[in-house]
Amino acid sequence: MPLCKSTQRLSINHTLRKATRTLVTTSASLKRSNMSVSTKQEADYKRNPHPDFKGVEASRPDWNKESHFRYTKTADPSWSFGSGTNTLRDPAAANEKKHISIDPYEPGRPAPFNYKLLISGIVPRPIGFVSSQSPDGSVRNLAPFSYFNMVNHDPPLFVLGFASSLETPKDTLKNLVESRECVINIISEDFIEAANAASVDSPYDVSEWDISGLTPVHDCVDVRAARVKEAVFSVECKLESVREFESRAKPGKKSGSMVVVEGTRFWVREDAINEERNLIDPAVLRPMSRLGGITYGRVTEAIEILRPRFEEDVGGREGYEKLKEKRKVDGSK
Repeated sequence: MPLCKSTQRLSINHTLRKATRTLVTTSASLKRSNMSVSTKQEADYKRNPHPDFKGVEASRPDWNKESHFRYTKTADPSWSFGSGTNTLRDPAAANEKKHISIDPYEPGRPAPFNYKLLISGIVPRPIGFVSSQSPDGSVRNLAPFSYFNMVNHDPPLFVLGFASSLETPKDTLKNLVESRECVINIISEDFIEAANAASVDSPYDVSEWDISGLTPVHDCVDVRAARVKEAVFSVECKLESVREFESRAKPGKKSGSMVVVEGTRFWVREDAINEERNLIDPAVLRPMSRLGGITYGRVTEAIEILRPRFEEDVGGREGYEKLKEKRKVDGSK
């Protein structure tokens, strides 16, 4: 039987109170261990594949300042229903390659392998650049998260994932649970280096605002955390719920947490929003995305494809049956 809204809210509040108590009792040990834990994680994950990164970077082409956002045609504008892949795919070459089955918990497979595999396969990922602070405002943090996405629009809900438990929380997780608020900013090309600098494994009481050089703006209406002035788009958020996950590799150990926050107010730079205030121009936003390892991605080209209508475009039931029959004739499964 589904819980009533009041019961659900009590359950959520109980979870948050419990999480807050956990954080309070472990904050002292966290300050002592935060740096060593972060350093060890980086050594385990080996995100940087280049022994001489600066040397590799110096050998690459300069950033293309002339690359402006534009729309192109799709790869196959004549594509029709039932066609499968478009003209970019070479069926002969593709069929020669087999797929490999991987058990994420097979004996001898380190947990960081799953992390590296997933962040290189689930791409591109949007980046939530989260501003948060302690309840008394004495500690202000700023950090990028690619375990991030929008999951609903009414109400506006966003998820943030943390590779840490409530007992040993990341700085942002600690602030979120204790203050129950944050600001999510979207990273643009013109401050990607500063945003990346905010991912530094600094102690809890060190503010990434100073390390990044970005500008905090304290004009939010519903939250006390600052928004990033340089960000084209920002969202004020309130904590909705938090959940911990138990490790499969090490049963009994909490290995991750997920936070759901609700957007209460949007901030958009005036040159990026349309007249109806319902569409942001990607040519102005110039968002950055996250790929595998230490790789970021730019959005320089896009295509538009109409969302199909079953009756008008597919041909309704009759058209659908014809497509099914065609698959049988062609030998498709």
